[in-house]
Amino acid sequence: MEEILEILEKNNKLTEEQIATMLNKSVEEVRAAIKKLEEDNIILGYTTLINWEKTRKETVTALIEVRVTPQRGEGFDKVAERIYKYPEVKACYLMSGGFDLTVIIEGKTMKEVALFVAEKLAPLESVLSTATHFVLKKYKDEGLIFEEKEKDDREAVVL
Repeated sequence: MEEILEILEKNNKLTEEQIATMLNKSVEEVRAAIKKLEEDNIILGYTTLINWEKTRKETVTALIEVRVTPQRGEGFDKVAERIYKYPEVKACYLMSGGFDLTVIIEGKTMKEVALFVAEKLAPLESVLSTATHFVLKKYKDEGLIFEEKEKDDREAVVL
């Protein structure tokens, strides 16, 4: 099953037939394994990584460090749940170190992101402080490089 996960993580466009060939398994085995992985919430969905800088759509991505007071008997989970339910939130992670949660959000403008922090995130009862960092440029995400430099395949000629 891990082999199938690794293949799908790299390229979720591969067909069950292609995966079966790669793993020397039957299509039925692969189909059943993928179905089980989906039912067990191991495969949560299939996404496409888009380089929005090459489109007309304007987006701003921000990483927000959040310090919170954990709730008695529930730790950080309840606070994180309140935060990750906002549609602007693309990711939410419990962290070790100087802050508790990393929240990644997307908005149309920096102002929209700032308003989210000021009006929705910072006022939450358990939130002690926030620090917002705006992504200026993406070089690599989900293991994929956004701007590959063109390789010069010419051979050097010495005279």
